[in-house]
Amino acid sequence: MGGMSESRRRVLLAKPRGYCAGVDRAVQAVEIALGKFGAPVYVRKQIVHNKHVIRRLEHSGAVFVNELDEVPDGATVVFSAHGVSPAVRAEAERRGLEPIDGTCPLVTKVHAESRRFAAAGNTVVLIGQQGHEETEGTFGEAPSRTVLVENVSDVDNLWVENPAKVSYLTQTTLAVDETAEVVAALRAKFPALRGPASEDICYATTNRQAALQVVAERAEMMLVVGSTNSANSVHLVELAERRGTPAYLIDDVTDIRPEWLENVGVVGLTSGASAPEDLIDGIVSALGGLGSVSVEECRTTTETTHFGLPSAVRPSS
Repeated sequence: MGGMSESRRRVLLAKPRGYCAGVDRAVQAVEIALGKFGAPVYVRKQIVHNKHVIRRLEHSGAVFVNELDEVPDGATVVFSAHGVSPAVRAEAERRGLEPIDGTCPLVTKVHAESRRFAAAGNTVVLIGQQGHEETEGTFGEAPSRTVLVENVSDVDNLWVENPAKVSYLTQTTLAVDETAEVVAALRAKFPALRGPASEDICYATTNRQAALQVVAERAEMMLVVGSTNSANSVHLVELAERRGTPAYLIDDVTDIRPEWLENVGVVGLTSGASAPEDLIDGIVSALGGLGSVSVEECRTTTETTHFGLPSAVRPSS
């Protein structure tokens, strides 16, 4: 990793960064289940979207599967933080599986809103990414009444049965600014549009995007630690680039390319909501190994959100 300028390099650390309360809860659920029930513990889909977390849990005895038909009858299975559809829950019950629900409570909130809007006879417009586990789970709450849109052009092409009865929900990990544009387009097309009582984009996604913007204004280049299938991490990179700051998504220090650091005196560093903090520590250490480095943490807010563990892995009082 050569190419460092003569002067002391500065690293600006965004704060908040890294694990959110929902990710922390889901990862702990798998770890406690392994300790309580022993290996293997099956997990439907990736518990969170980070390859390092997955690898560590696999080493401890977690077995990740795509669908429940890969899980033996009667086994313990953890549902990922992204949530599952009612059809998946019904299949687990039919198979006699022992489910541990790792669904983030903020995703559970969106599911409840979907059921409520659909029961009122509304078309539910779900703003989200096609194929993402979270949107698949939410869509499954009311598939006959839900339509998925990803962008403004999807809204332009949208037809609904009754324009006076339209509600919208969003995936929890979207880009705040882009989602606002889609909601504005929906509101312009359907003036009677109803939305959730509080924003669906979660506090952690919003906070990490706000912190990144502060750092990106001062940095010459941004490094975002996160895996390519992590929606909130990908949006952090895109947000920096929209602000004119080159940004790179990396899984860990080994992904950093020397040419990125050429003549860069100020490096911004953050991580998505499913990236462990030790990955950040490794990057700061590596940058320090190239020459003199000063580290400054740029805090925009303090997060205090904490979620209780799923009942199946809660300590007995």
